[in-house]
Amino acid sequence: MSTRPGIHALADVQTEQIGEGSTVWQFCVVLRGARIGRDCNINALCLIEGDVILGDRVTVKSGVQLWDGVRVEDDVFIGPNVSFVNNPYPRSKQYLEQPLITVIERWASIGANATILGGVRIGAGAMIGAGSVVTRDVPPGELWVGNPARSRGPAPAVPPAA
Repeated sequence: MSTRPGIHALADVQTEQIGEGSTVWQFCVVLRGARIGRDCNINALCLIEGDVILGDRVTVKSGVQLWDGVRVEDDVFIGPNVSFVNNPYPRSKQYLEQPLITVIERWASIGANATILGGVRIGAGAMIGAGSVVTRDVPPGELWVGNPARSRGPAPAVPPAA
């Protein structure tokens, strides 16, 4: 159990690459090699594999698993129980040689229970509605909802940069 500042005693954090001001709550597992930026909030019951990069000021709500190949830029919100997929045709004990790279660009928001297929890019300032299934790239600044997710016009405005 960790006694590092910002890391709950009931979290299993195996990486040293966590930025100042970040918090990892109870019952989280963060594997060696994962990189978490400054001022992030990793809520309870999350798993972050070793080939994951989180930028600064990222919020990851409870019940999220970030698998190898996920890249999250600054100021992203990932809602509760969002599912990321990094293998399109999974079989037990059969692994991809390289994980699919999934990119969530700055200021994007992903609503609760959305599913994000591996290898997609969610553009800067885009918003994914709760329960949506993202099967292809989402352009910057758009609101996507549904299964499969489709554009519903512009996303709500992104706050001005700090």
